[in-house]
Amino acid sequence: MFKSRTLLLSFLLVPMLGIAAEKPAAPAVAQTVDDAEAARLAAQVKTEFLHAWGGYKTHAWGHDALKPLSKASQDWYAQSLLMTPVDALDTMVLMGLDEEAKGARELIATQLSFDKDLDVKHFEVVIRLLGGLLSAYQLTGDERLLKQAEDLGTRLLPAFDTPTGLPYVNVNLRTGKGQGVESNPAEAGTLLLEYGTLSKLTGNPVFYEKAKRALVETYKRRSKLDLVGERFDVVTGKWTNTSSHIGARIDSYYEYLWKCWKLFDDKECLAMWTPSVAAANRYNAEEVDGALWFGQVDMHTGKRTGHEYGALDAFYPGLLAYSGDIDRARRLQDSSFAMWNLHGIEPEAYDYRKREITSAGYPLRPEIVESTWYLYRLTGDPQYRVMGKKLFEDFVRHCRTEAGYAAIEDVTTMKQADDMESFVLAETFKYFYLLFAPPETIDLEKVVLNTEAHPLRRVVPTP
Repeated sequence: MFKSRTLLLSFLLVPMLGIAAEKPAAPAVAQTVDDAEAARLAAQVKTEFLHAWGGYKTHAWGHDALKPLSKASQDWYAQSLLMTPVDALDTMVLMGLDEEAKGARELIATQLSFDKDLDVKHFEVVIRLLGGLLSAYQLTGDERLLKQAEDLGTRLLPAFDTPTGLPYVNVNLRTGKGQGVESNPAEAGTLLLEYGTLSKLTGNPVFYEKAKRALVETYKRRSKLDLVGERFDVVTGKWTNTSSHIGARIDSYYEYLWKCWKLFDDKECLAMWTPSVAAANRYNAEEVDGALWFGQVDMHTGKRTGHEYGALDAFYPGLLAYSGDIDRARRLQDSSFAMWNLHGIEPEAYDYRKREITSAGYPLRPEIVESTWYLYRLTGDPQYRVMGKKLFEDFVRHCRTEAGYAAIEDVTTMKQADDMESFVLAETFKYFYLLFAPPETIDLEKVVLNTEAHPLRRVVPTP
């Protein structure tokens, strides 16, 4: 492990990474984050998490999410599914916020019911609610949470009842009726960690089998170049959009190929991961003025079709690092951080060749923080804690409100939006905390975090 030391932050010099900053580049700053500073920052992250959670408790208790500017609540559907409490619970446990965790757990265990006539987004409910319930059960041992997870998983299973095994986009929690046929690799392939863990904990193999088939069916539809596209029809299995990249609608497909191997020792997942990541690194990667970026190509020809990189793509350096590709991870992380430093918050999308923002919002995304944490944990390089400190200070400066944390409508003006997605409590604050907290907070040899940052522990079969 690297020892904490004074570090010259050359990565703050934005033009060195091929980005034309609209403001003067930040000067090189000598900084360090020693153990005492890390402990202070971990405590500050916890304080800010409590500020956001407190806003939810005061203004949106019992609902899915807080509207942090109007100090009101909002629900995804006609009835609340307690998105924020379920998403936030394991973060509270990891932070040692025992009283807050107890209150959230009692709300969930006594008030959350899935016996509702609601058509829900299958993928989002799996990663947020099923993943959150399973993680919270493993951390607390509260059998009520496992019972709820099994009930939810059972209600969601009919989503897989298509001719291909690729799940419908939506499923009704009461009737099991599926609908929505245009899906994508991320939504079909980002299910096995959660369903697989449910199988291991309940002894019912059907959950693992259904989710595994969807992942394999997605992989089977790859091109001769080993690339997947952006959209397909779950009934016919035909591609409807052949753009290939590492961003939205594909991103976590790659993530789960590797993580399902890590969590379940499923060698077929490793066999699918190896050619898939090699193809992404070969075709999507692009060098621009000495900096590494990942853009868009056609899945069949490999021909370059776009040069956009953004907040969701910023998960990829962490995945590269986690899978052992440290050098490539470092270079791409430099590009992510340079994009963040254009305005002090990253945009949703950026054209790295034209050097133009193409989508200016910031919905409180965690991916760049996630990658910063993985790189720090896996290299011990102190620059990543220094980087994380900059990210956190910018995040607090621009997104904090009187009642919580608000998304940014436009990073060029820092105008706030009246939205605080549950993932800010599940992911963004969690990754900031893990970056500065003692490494034993999460044992990466025994735990794999799902794409919503819910830690899932390997289940050892009972002899």
